Amino acid sequence: MTDSARPSGIDAVFDARQAERRAPSVVFATFDHDGVTHHGARGEVAGALPGPHTAYRIASCTKSFTAAALLALRDAGQLVLDAPVTDFVPAFADVALPTGDSPVPTVRMLMTMSGGLPTDDPWGDRQESITDDELDALLRRGLRFDSVPGTTFAYSNLGWALLGRVVASAAGHPYREVVEQTLLGPLGLPSTGFEADVPATGGVAVGHRPVDDGWEPLPFSGPGAFSPIGGLFSTTTDLARWARWLSSAFDPEGRGDVDGVLSRASRREMQQLHRLVPGRGAHPSGYGFGLFVEEYPDFGTVVSHSGGYPGFSAHMRWQTATGLGAVGLENATYAQVAVPVSRALDGMMADTAEARVVVAPWPETLAAMPLVEAVVRGREVPAGLLSENVELDVPLVRRRALWARELEAVGGLLDHDDEGAGEVPGAESATPSHRVWWLPGRRGALRLEVRLTPEDPPRVQTLSVRADTGR
Repeated sequence: MTDSARPSGIDAVFDARQAERRAPSVVFATFDHDGVTHHGARGEVAGALPGPHTAYRIASCTKSFTAAALLALRDAGQLVLDAPVTDFVPAFADVALPTGDSPVPTVRMLMTMSGGLPTDDPWGDRQESITDDELDALLRRGLRFDSVPGTTFAYSNLGWALLGRVVASAAGHPYREVVEQTLLGPLGLPSTGFEADVPATGGVAVGHRPVDDGWEPLPFSGPGAFSPIGGLFSTTTDLARWARWLSSAFDPEGRGDVDGVLSRASRREMQQLHRLVPGRGAHPSGYGFGLFVEEYPDFGTVVSHSGGYPGFSAHMRWQTATGLGAVGLENATYAQVAVPVSRALDGMMADTAEARVVVAPWPETLAAMPLVEAVVRGREVPAGLLSENVELDVPLVRRRALWARELEAVGGLLDHDDEGAGEVPGAESATPSHRVWWLPGRRGALRLEVRLTPEDPPRVQTLSVRADTGR
């Protein structure tokens, strides 16, 4: 087990974090499909060590709750994601669009941060308490756009405030009531809510900002029209439960699932990359519905969201393949608790063999391998092995001539156990219908690759043979 993945190693990550004095306190938890695997806390809240039942502002992690409420309404037939926002927020009709051919932003555009509005974190975080009437007045005064709606990612809190209005309009009930009754109650999240007096048995952490060598406490903003962007309070216990429920949509056994709240298909839809975010992080990444989606080369899809609010920092993160995840909360402005939470999850994945992405090929893909090898070695093509396009694309006679050159380049083939047979890579698959493997030669290796058709039973549609003399 790697040090960073052990409970002691995860604790060490947050010990180092606390030594950096990024916040007066931090609470964290790791989890898998079966439940929380480790809790921890550092620092003080009201003179005592906080814990798994101490509530903090989760800030923009709230957007995932707003997204789930929207999809629940969509699934109930009360909402169409491609409807223009003006169907739900009439005041937006007074907004002048950036070009004459610009579409009115749709619900889907706003959910994927592609409504054309500019990034607005510092401003948006201070708007929580405004009323619906004040939001309407803001719209009627006009908005500025960074891009044509539907074309580009930009992190817009205003867009998510509008989505809160969409929830209320489509449901016929206030946004907060919809979230509480549709999500918080059914999922058993008793310490999660929109008020600072949320019933968390470990109390509620006060937010701070750094001042000189100390911390200045900040007042809580009250709920209002911008609460859908980041207004929730929660604990690591509840937030881990929320993340486990979202990730359970990928678990064949459904561990952590709750029936009747939101379908597995809709939860998976939340966790798909709908809008690319160029230049974000070390891996290809983008935005789903209220969640960021990253593609790790070794570990596949990792889903996350951060929260930054006056006085608070939050992060939740999990791997879809295994349900391994971590959450963390701090009570300091924009403290970036995502850094240690990400480090903790990276260590957990590195230590877990199941976390590495290994594609299981179809049985037919594996069965095709020795048959293709025999054909490459000069034998007749078995009936039903190749699809008709193989001969149409490059006739077999020409293929054999090309293969002969590749065979000559590697000095002919050896059996794996022949003397002089060098090491060759193991076979691998990018998808179940794909396989690439190597045969040892006297001067390198011969690389074979096949792809099978979508038919049942499938046949080989791509057959590539290439000398790999660098091995």
